[in-house]
Amino acid sequence: MLPGEGKTVVRQLHRAQRRSRLQDAQPFLERALPRALPYFADGAEIDVNHVRLTLRVVKSDTLEADIFRVATMTWSVPVSVGFGRRMRYLVWDEAHDRLAGVIALGDPVYNLSVRDHAIGWTVHDRAERLVGLLDAYVLGAVPPYSFLLGGKAVACLIRSRDVYDDFKAKYGTTVGVISKTEKSANLLAVTTTSSMGRSSVYNRLRLEGEPYFERIGFTIGWGHFHITDALFEQMRDFLRERDHAYADRHEFGEGPNWRLRTIRAALKALRINETVLKHGIQREVFVAKLATNAFDVLHNGQAEPDITGLRTVAEISDMAVARWMAPRAERGEIDYRSWTRAKIPRLIRGLVELPGADLRRTG
Repeated sequence: MLPGEGKTVVRQLHRAQRRSRLQDAQPFLERALPRALPYFADGAEIDVNHVRLTLRVVKSDTLEADIFRVATMTWSVPVSVGFGRRMRYLVWDEAHDRLAGVIALGDPVYNLSVRDHAIGWTVHDRAERLVGLLDAYVLGAVPPYSFLLGGKAVACLIRSRDVYDDFKAKYGTTVGVISKTEKSANLLAVTTTSSMGRSSVYNRLRLEGEPYFERIGFTIGWGHFHITDALFEQMRDFLRERDHAYADRHEFGEGPNWRLRTIRAALKALRINETVLKHGIQREVFVAKLATNAFDVLHNGQAEPDITGLRTVAEISDMAVARWMAPRAERGEIDYRSWTRAKIPRLIRGLVELPGADLRRTG
C-alpha cells in the first residue's frame, strides 16, 4: 500500500485524470445536467423507512444514460466506460421517484491472479469459463442515499435473481471471447475491486447471515489509471505513426486489457521501463456468488448452478433498508436531511466534501 493518508493519496493520484475528463465533458454537462438534476434527491424529502429500491436498465442514448453518466461524475475518482458485454442499471427509489445509485457490470479483466487462484483455474479453465463472470466496474450510491449506507444496499442488489435473469436473457447464448465458440452461459459470480485500498463497504457484507460479497485478496498494485486519457491518446498517435496494430484495435473481444497492452507497446517503443505502471495501490478484490456453488462450476464446468438462495431485488431492498439505512438515519450520525440536489454541480466540480461517502469505484 502507498504511505500517507490512504484515500486522500488515492484521490490525489486520480486528480489529473478526473480533471481532464471533466473538461472534456463540459458540452455533455451543459446539455444533460439540467434534465438529470431533478431526479437526484433532497435529503429532507426522503422517508428512509419507506425507501424501496428497484433496478432500471440503462440503454444508450436515453435520458437514463444521461442520468447514469452524471451520477458517475459526482465520484471522486473517474470510472471506466466498460468493455465487451455490459449491463448498466439505475438503482431507483420507487417510493420517492429518485435516483439512489448506479451499477454497471462488464467483461472481467482476463488476467487477475487473486481471482484465478481462488477459483482454482488453469489458463485453459479460464479461457473456457470466463464467460460465466462479470465485473462490477461501477457500483455505488449517490447523495443523500450514500450518507445512509446506501452503498451497501446497492452492492447487495447485484446478487439478485433479477440480475441473474437479465444476464440469461441478454447473454445466455453467447460466443466466448477467447474460444470463439458458442456457449450456454449463466452469470455465476460478479467480481469488484475497491478504488481506495481496503473497503469498508464490501467487507463482511451480509444480510440475514447470507454473504453478499466475500473478500478474496488484493491486487498487486500495477495498472494504468494514472495514465490520463490525453496521454493515452498521444500514445495511440505515436503507435499509429508506426503502423502498430494496437493503435486502433479497440473492439469487442479485445476487452479491458487492450488499453494496458497499448500502453505497454508504446512504452516499449519509447524504451521506457514498464515499472512506471506500478502505482502501488493494492486494491481489495471481492466476489458476489450468484450461485452458491459458483466456484465449483467455474472450476470444473460440470455441475449445474445452484441459485435456490437468490432473492429478488424487492426482497433485498427491504432487508437492506431495515439492516443499514433506517438505523443509520435513526442514529443521526450524519445530517443527510440538509443535503440538496442543488449541490450536485458543485460536487461534480470537486467543490463539496461528502461526509460518510461510499466507496467510489474506478475501472
